Amino acid sequence: MKTNRIYTTRLQAGLGLISETKQLLSLWTEGMSTSELTKYALGLGVFSNISSRRLKNIVVEGFAPRYLVKDDYPAKFLKQLSSSLSTRAFSQILFIFTCRANPILFDFVCEMYWTAYAAGSEILTNEQARNWIQRAIENGRTTKPWSESTVIRVARYLTGACADFGLLEDVSKDNRRIIPFRVLDEVAVFLAYDLHFSGLGDNSVLSHPDWGLFGLTRDDVLAELKRLALQDWFIVQSGGGAVRIGWQYNSMEEVVDVLARG
Repeated sequence: MKTNRIYTTRLQAGLGLISETKQLLSLWTEGMSTSELTKYALGLGVFSNISSRRLKNIVVEGFAPRYLVKDDYPAKFLKQLSSSLSTRAFSQILFIFTCRANPILFDFVCEMYWTAYAAGSEILTNEQARNWIQRAIENGRTTKPWSESTVIRVARYLTGACADFGLLEDVSKDNRRIIPFRVLDEVAVFLAYDLHFSGLGDNSVLSHPDWGLFGLTRDDVLAELKRLALQDWFIVQSGGGAVRIGWQYNSMEEVVDVLARG
């Protein structure tokens, strides 16, 4: 399911930024502003290989829109999970928030990656990404038409971000191989509770577009949650088209504490 938001070039601030995000989370404390985080990181010299301007851009345009969405959310949870989850699981959670902050990446994954995967394609090319962007521009998904050079650049951002998060791998300069991408248990638990505590009802959780980032339909999600219920994360009752989920934890803090303990 696609988003209805306008597409931007914000990915130019950084693609996956996985290692940078881990470093920034290790420095960040609750209540810290983007300017304070940038200044603190510069003072410690942990990003000595990049310029101060580049670091500021990463924090303001990359880190903050993804992980400082509201009242330190989700950074406060990610900081706790960064050293306890596997690299793959943590990266998948970063993938969710990166796609939420970048609708163009969200829709590219759902429309291009998963369509190609379902069709049995082995390769996703930058040319395919460029053509997809051109169609989006024609359909009014940008505030104004993009130049050809911008289209080419953003196409590379999209396939590059997918590679960073483990959906694609390099074959050549303009071609990337499609890699099977399955949501991990810890990530499915995190996402389900994240949606639940955002105020959604059980059926809305099951049918939320975020699951499409992992190629999951509503029925797929229901099957996943039933399986995870065997691990006592939920109680799932379904029958006659109705679904009721018993949520075993009362806050996201509780969920994250359990996930962090492994």
